[in-house]
Amino acid sequence: MSENRDPDAYMKKALESLAGAQSEFDQERFNNCANRAYYAAFQAAVSALLRDGIRRQDDKWPHTFVQSEFSGKLIQRRRRFPSRIGDTLAKVQLLRHRANYRGVTINRSDARLALRLGRELVNIAGQGGEET
Repeated sequence: MSENRDPDAYMKKALESLAGAQSEFDQERFNNCANRAYYAAFQAAVSALLRDGIRRQDDKWPHTFVQSEFSGKLIQRRRRFPSRIGDTLAKVQLLRHRANYRGVTINRSDARLALRLGRELVNIAGQGGEET
């Protein structure tokens, strides 16, 4: 199996990123928290796509592809995940972009939101669509 096609590897990365997001939050490094929370959600979404046999021919994972396939195929068409998480990746990506590319910093409230959304997607994807 190609290293870019192993859903367990991506879920392991998602859990590591989520732990990093929590650690950054605890240390009040809110910009880093938003960054890691996004990547936790992104990696969990890639894992879910792979589990359902969805991948690109070139084994690359552009953010727009992952967002559209996760929401479009796994949520809207196949109904593998609850519709309420359909925009989770986009929401957390906006926070990450603000944290990484803007002159403003992420505050505690926004970091908490990013962490909550990231954790929810990781938990649901890790259970194959079932909430924990």
